[in-house]
Amino acid sequence: MGAVSEPISTLERQEWWLVRLGDELLWARLSVLMSGIAEVLDSDGQQLRYDSEDSARAALMDADYRMIDGLDEDDAAALGIDLATLAPPAGDDPEALRPHMIVKLGARA
Repeated sequence: MGAVSEPISTLERQEWWLVRLGDELLWARLSVLMSGIAEVLDSDGQQLRYDSEDSARAALMDADYRMIDGLDEDDAAALGIDLATLAPPAGDDPEALRPHMIVKLGARA
């Protein structure tokens, strides 16, 4: 049985995370629901559900993701990205976000 997302009205907050793998930047979106459950939209467009925000964060950190809000200029330079132009993918739903969750570095305008 597939996981069913809770209605967006139960959303407490969202955070964007990223990791660099070779010449690609992979995005993940952590959504914390009012119920305490956390969902991660990964770079493949899959919605992964966790029993808590801590569990979701641990999974992201285990995969070497970093929260975008915690990055500074030195972090960005180490990742080979420009913090001033870095922006998470935009879209209203996972299907709209899916094509933008993996960014080829060097091909960006």
